[in-house]
Amino acid sequence: MAIEPGDDGSPARYTLRAGELRLDLNARLGQWLTLTHTGAIACTHCGRATRKSFGQGYCYPCFKRLAQCDTCIVKPETCHYFAGTCREPEWGERHCFRPHVVYLANSSGLKVGITRRTQVPTRWLDQGAIQALPILEVDTRQQSGFVETLFKREVADRTNWRAMLKGDVAPLDLVAERDRLLEGLAEGLDELRGRFGADAIRTLDEAPVALDYPVLESPTKVVSLNFDKTPTVGGILMGLKGQYLMFDTGVINLRKFTGYEVVVD
Repeated sequence: MAIEPGDDGSPARYTLRAGELRLDLNARLGQWLTLTHTGAIACTHCGRATRKSFGQGYCYPCFKRLAQCDTCIVKPETCHYFAGTCREPEWGERHCFRPHVVYLANSSGLKVGITRRTQVPTRWLDQGAIQALPILEVDTRQQSGFVETLFKREVADRTNWRAMLKGDVAPLDLVAERDRLLEGLAEGLDELRGRFGADAIRTLDEAPVALDYPVLESPTKVVSLNFDKTPTVGGILMGLKGQYLMFDTGVINLRKFTGYEVVVD
């Protein structure tokens, strides 16, 4: 599922990608939509058939072999490139040795996160954030992991997805939160700059970003739908937020089922 920011404050635009099909989901709000898993699953990297998807879309051999599936992607501070044990050094050089942004977001409350500079604002939309603010820029993904670990002493790094979908999230003063955290963690940031170089971790002065989503009605009780348990899911499409489709019958995280063959009706 592709998500693009809306124009001039309008809700994000959602497109369902199923094979050659491209379906404008915003236009289907308030209408009946059914998704049926055929039982087939294909690895999104090599294309081979697999009975189970690993790491959101990979067969087991790819999951164990690819650098993009290594644990250091989730915990960048554990990067082992310099130890000479990176699964795919060239892939790491293309993706991990690029500018990364450390940001604050409000999806179910204040959280800290990291993403490649080129993934702004896509990463925030994927998380269902209603506000976001870049606060620091670093040279590599590993450095972003060390900074995020520092910030996790004071702020969460995860989204409560049920609260995010219910939509009862109060706006925050992200600039004030940024200033509070930068002041309180100044000593730790100075230590990291001493390790990686004074210019390796740069403070940003950017304006907060507000994000909106196409939602007719948020659920009061979140019921999770799952292709592995119920091959056919659907109902009246009530909203789209993060990577979730919100039906009147429940919600489904489509990213979790990347690589599943689905019939759309």
